[in-house]
Amino acid sequence: MKEKKAVKGQYGYIGRQRGWAVFRTVFLFGISLALFGIGIWSTGSKKNLLTVVAVLGCLPASKSAVNMIMFLKAKGCSGQVKERVEKYGKGLTCLYDMVFTSYEKNYQISHMTIKGHVVCGYTEDGTCDVKACEKHLEGLLKQGGCRGVTVKIYDKLEAYCEGLGNLEKQDAEPLPEEILVNLLAIAL
Repeated sequence: MKEKKAVKGQYGYIGRQRGWAVFRTVFLFGISLALFGIGIWSTGSKKNLLTVVAVLGCLPASKSAVNMIMFLKAKGCSGQVKERVEKYGKGLTCLYDMVFTSYEKNYQISHMTIKGHVVCGYTEDGTCDVKACEKHLEGLLKQGGCRGVTVKIYDKLEAYCEGLGNLEKQDAEPLPEEILVNLLAIAL
């Protein structure tokens, strides 16, 4: 069976992207190294046009290496948490494996849900500063044109599941598409 393309917000996104980032980085550096070697082999010197092309080829390879490092550091949603929160996901827009970056910290959110103008998330990362994450996401959503959005991040699974249950029972207006678009745009 053919494996589906990794889509941001789906379960397993981090793992699939991690594999592609490693492959792409090794491939791009391999091309640059091969061009450099061919240039030396064909001219007997490092002073040739292929050396310049190989050095310029290191630019996209280096960009890919930064991306690879970010995905290697990121942790996705565990299977246990996925099983647990899926019981509450009916009628809610759910996102998995979300990593948000700021100048100070990275925030790894295993599961997020959106209903109306309420965004709730759960982090399995014990070092995550949930208040700073909430403030960061609210600020970014406000910059993206999403007004009146409430963000709540939980670090206790029981409390998160209870919050999902309460959110599921609430009547809310349809999901404002700009909230989902903004969250997907600012996540790794």
